[in-house]
Amino acid sequence: MLKFTPILLAVLYAFAMYRFSVWRTQRELDAQSTELADPTLKRMTDRLAKALDLPRIKVHIYEIDPVNGLAAPDGRIFITRGFYRKFQNGEVTAEEMASVIAHELGHVALGHTRRRMIDFSGQNALRTALAMILSRLLPGIGVWIANGLTSLLAARLSRGDEYEADEYAAALLTKAQIGTQAQKSLFQKLESLTEARGGAVPAWLMSHPKTHERIAAIEKLEAKWS
Repeated sequence: MLKFTPILLAVLYAFAMYRFSVWRTQRELDAQSTELADPTLKRMTDRLAKALDLPRIKVHIYEIDPVNGLAAPDGRIFITRGFYRKFQNGEVTAEEMASVIAHELGHVALGHTRRRMIDFSGQNALRTALAMILSRLLPGIGVWIANGLTSLLAARLSRGDEYEADEYAAALLTKAQIGTQAQKSLFQKLESLTEARGGAVPAWLMSHPKTHERIAAIEKLEAKWS
């Protein structure tokens, strides 16, 4: 029984972390967000809603500066204030913002948002269990190995979700007659918009795929659809 104690503790820890993460995320989003009220972007979201046979799509502004879009575990879609400023300044078009919203809708429709919470909690549990076990076998370096293995797993899972959400967004944008060009042009801007330096990190260590890989995947879909 003692041999299984680390695993049992890790499972209990994962469940507790999942519940806490969901509660904390929803509380933070409720406290720091308001519904987006922009007539130009509403025309875009109305086209997306029509393509999905929905009465409307609500988008919220999350009051933080980093450029990002996100989908909450409860299905709400958020654009950060920093991203919205880029649109207001003319650095991002309405069609490109629509591609972000479509991408986040993909995460919701494909169940990524809830699964990510579970994955995050599970990865913490796996990290804890591995650290306990490896520290006994490899004192001093067991924790480092556990952290490295779980980070690689997390990056791989996240990249898979991004490709799936990109594909969903491409199909939705095509159906809404917005098109995928805005999706691809936004990918080309993302590095400068977010001040990221993707080239400094190997692609398999990044949580998002490389820009040229994402564009190539969309162009492959376009060729198949045409």
